[in-house]
Amino acid sequence: MTLQFIAGNALQLLTNGRAYFPALLHAIDEAISEIYLETYIFADDDTGRRVAAALVRAAARGVRVHVLVDGFGSKGMFEETRRLLHAANIKVLIFGPKTSPLTLRRNRLRRLHRKLAVVDARVAFVGGINVIDDMHTPHHTPPRYDYAVRIEGPMVAGVLEQVERLWRRVAWASLKRSAERHPPIDAGERGTQHAVLVVRDNFRHRSDIEDAYLDAICGAHKEVIIANAYFFPGARFRHALRAAAARGVRVVLLLQGRIEYLLLHYASRALYGSLLDAGVEIYEYHRSFLHAKVAVIDRRWATVGSSNIDPFSLMLAREANIVVDDLRFAQDLRRSLLDHMKSGAKVIAQHMWHRQPLWRRMLIWSAYGCTRLLMGVAGYGGKH
Repeated sequence: MTLQFIAGNALQLLTNGRAYFPALLHAIDEAISEIYLETYIFADDDTGRRVAAALVRAAARGVRVHVLVDGFGSKGMFEETRRLLHAANIKVLIFGPKTSPLTLRRNRLRRLHRKLAVVDARVAFVGGINVIDDMHTPHHTPPRYDYAVRIEGPMVAGVLEQVERLWRRVAWASLKRSAERHPPIDAGERGTQHAVLVVRDNFRHRSDIEDAYLDAICGAHKEVIIANAYFFPGARFRHALRAAAARGVRVVLLLQGRIEYLLLHYASRALYGSLLDAGVEIYEYHRSFLHAKVAVIDRRWATVGSSNIDPFSLMLAREANIVVDDLRFAQDLRRSLLDHMKSGAKVIAQHMWHRQPLWRRMLIWSAYGCTRLLMGVAGYGGKH
């Protein structure tokens, strides 16, 4: 897969909600014509109410505001906010309102997992951060560890095209009027950075994000660093990591150390042994919940987005990642990853991993077997 990078962008890496939400709120408060916001979770908490209040203020100024949320991700957390937005004449759509985890039918499992925002066709945000407070979550040591990117420049047009296209599709399916025409796109150059938006859907772009990862890993010469919250890759991805390590490339994985989803937590650990034996370094993040989905390869290629490396993201959900070809941006992200690894992660030693007690090994392989069975019953597999 050959990515067509777009030149002339100004990119700002935003770490955690404490950097992302002030930037997003500032852009909303500066809006004069149009706002699109897509998110998997829009929570009715302190952060959600601050974002909703900013959207209401924008609507009161005459800004056209469009909010699209996932029906499962925001279930039970969005109703009060939804009423508030409707009262302000803000257009709100729900993606997959009948989505259910209690089914193995693909069309009932597909979700909107993207986190995108576009303001005035001038500034865009791409990342993995939901509209939810990352400082006061129960059973969680704040802040939740995640990233987003603020974008100005020609790449904004591509983000706008994606959010408008999905809005029209969901509006049509909901028998509602589609969006109005957006303001003229400010496509002028704002910087020197090269980037491209890569999406995953269930139509023409089923494997684009995974293919972008695989191309970069297979072409790596020195180093691969991947941080991913939910890591359960298929055979192609695991082979690419092991092959890179065999070529002498340093391959580092920063993965979730805390238990969030019990079955996936233990199932993913069934993959550790073969990766460690191949020379892959594995770190588990324990300081807080890891929610990041990022990578840096050869200190130049970088990606930040919503896509995990697991069956949900790679085969079911609508996802969006920004891929960047820029030394400075990649170095900033790499430095942040190394800092978090040093301050909040524990290395998984190969010799200690193979000395685990029998009961833990049985738990891991039982979880792996259950996960594979569920994937098989639902018809997932093939090249993945």
